[in-house]
Formats: sequence, C-alpha cells, structure tokens
Amino acid sequence: MNSMMKPLFLLFLTILITAPSSVIAGVYADTMGKCLVSATSQKDKTDLVRWMFANAALHPDVSNISSVSTEQRDDIDRTAAALMDRLLTVACRKETSEALKYEGAIAMQLSFQILGQVASASLMTHPNVGQGFGRIGQFLDQKKIEALVKE
Repeated sequence: MNSMMKPLFLLFLTILITAPSSVIAGVYADTMGKCLVSATSQKDKTDLVRWMFANAALHPDVSNISSVSTEQRDDIDRTAAALMDRLLTVACRKETSEALKYEGAIAMQLSFQILGQVASASLMTHPNVGQGFGRIGQFLDQKKIEALVKE
C-alpha cells in the first residue's frame, strides 16, 4: 500500500470499528461520558478493552481464532466489574445519577460507548496494531485503488 493510502485506510478502519450508534448523546450522557473518560487511567482503558475483546471472542464467527480460558474470563470480568463499580458509584456518581434521572437508561449505553471509543482508540493507535491493519495492503488491487484516488 502506498504511503498516501495507508493513513487513510487506517483511519477508515478505526472509524468503522469505533463508530458510534445513530443515537446522539444528550447533555447529561455526554457529561457522564466525559467523566468516565477523565476518571480512567490508561490501565483502566486497557482493562476495558481486554473485557470487550474477551466478550467479542465469544462470537461464533471469531471464536476459532481466539482463546480465553474460563479463569482468564473470570479475572477479566472481575476487573471490569470493579472498574464499573468505581466509575458509576464513586468517581462519576453525580453524573451517572443525573444522566439516568434526566435521560434514562440510554444514557448509560451512550456514556460507556464514549469511554469504549476512547479506550479502543488507544488500542488502535498502537504501532503493532497499525502494522497489522496495514498488512491488508499487500492483498489490495493497487491499480483499482489508484484509479479510485484519481477520480
């Protein structure tokens, strides 16, 4: 993949993987999401990504390329639960209470979606991940891509 296309392709994949739902967060869900992000360390974000990955690995279409033992899953779930307990009941208690009161349960989904996107972005920007995504370039039809860029 040429140097011009690689950053565009990686950006496209990152947006595709972390795209938000069509529902727009209200002011309270947005405030709660910002609190969740600011109250998490890099380790917390890594723990959240590990939890998301371990659960995504349960899907039948990808379960044959990833293996998470019961012990690992229990550990990952305990860590994620402790993180969520801390975020919801301590660090962002006021923001969570207000979001639920004024915007309902969807506020929880949207707020954690914001946190998930931030956590995933840190995963996606790691050089090893970028190299992995970039490998697809060796299988793309360069002539078709170049013709598309020239249109």
